[in-house]
Amino acid sequence: MESSGTPLADRLRPTRLNQVVGQEHLTDKGKLLSEIVKSKRPISLIFWGPPGSGKTTLARILATEVSADFKELSAVSASKKDIMQIIDQAEANRRLGTLTILFVDEIHRFNKAQQDAFLPYVETGTINLIGATTENPSFEVISALLSRCRVVVLNPLNELSIIKILKGAVKTLNIKQERVSAKQLQEMAQLSGGDARTALNLLELSLDLSRGKIVTEEIIKSVAQKQLPLHDKAGESHYNLASALIKSLRGGDLNASFYYLARLIQAGDDPKFIARRMVVFASEDIGLAAPAALNLAVSTFLAVERVGLPECKYNLFHCAAVLAKAPKSRDVANAMNKALVLAEAYPNLSVPLHLRNAPTKLMKDLGFNKGYEWQPGFKDDRGFMPPELKDSEIF
Repeated sequence: MESSGTPLADRLRPTRLNQVVGQEHLTDKGKLLSEIVKSKRPISLIFWGPPGSGKTTLARILATEVSADFKELSAVSASKKDIMQIIDQAEANRRLGTLTILFVDEIHRFNKAQQDAFLPYVETGTINLIGATTENPSFEVISALLSRCRVVVLNPLNELSIIKILKGAVKTLNIKQERVSAKQLQEMAQLSGGDARTALNLLELSLDLSRGKIVTEEIIKSVAQKQLPLHDKAGESHYNLASALIKSLRGGDLNASFYYLARLIQAGDDPKFIARRMVVFASEDIGLAAPAALNLAVSTFLAVERVGLPECKYNLFHCAAVLAKAPKSRDVANAMNKALVLAEAYPNLSVPLHLRNAPTKLMKDLGFNKGYEWQPGFKDDRGFMPPELKDSEIF
């Protein structure tokens, strides 16, 4: 058995900045975190990145490198009382000339009042706050706290970075190369979804199940079961994937359109949400270039409502293929926006008399509807716009 009581991911956690893999845009010489370590002067940070990208690891390393007292809280379980206890300790540290770094995991789970509690202590430097979040801090962290922190974006680890971490683990554990091949490490990396912790857990469990023998593909699959999409139907991933789908349809890229549509469906998004976006797209981005696209999109929405998953996937992909291949025109959307701007700027202009209804004799005598003829394509020298806007062009 290669494992001990401590998970492999924790045992192999880097302790120095130069050991961190996959965040070179922050850790290389001259980059932000490297400069903080060099100067020994920490600042308050918000680490924004996906699970397993190294947020906790980097916070611990920074505290070690700048010789700070490291305190850690999880926003899932911590209370305001817990925060104040750490603040008291930080104030005592400050009197002794010791820095305090407070790391708050999943800081987006703190409510406004809890986040407000940090403000005066971050402002005075009593604590150097490092918050970690998988959600967009623009929406989940209060603006007053954001203005006092530097937002640092961590990238999901790519396949090469994950493989490098796994190779390092195999070497550290002194595992013979014939037990875990390069192909199997690559498969584990692909199944990890860019999460180093997931990859190391997969390696550890696979080694345990192999009981000292070769790690087979069957063992890896049995451990991995099925890779769960990193997706929150109400969060950032949802909107990023929806945006990518629409932009791919707009660009006519059928491959990308199908990929992002499949991602949304597999992640459990409401198919009616996807269908609604297609209805909007048909008018906004295709419009007059292929008017029948709107009919198809509406029909798709009705089919999704009436058929439901899993069969309505055929309808969604059918519609996506047509929308991606259709010619595009934003004439209607652009003209609509001009019309809305004009209507907002001139909300109270009178409708010309000749365009008004005249249901009574008095109204006719006053010139309502005068000279108007009910016939197709009727032209009127007086025009149809209010006189003040006669020279305005919308379409």
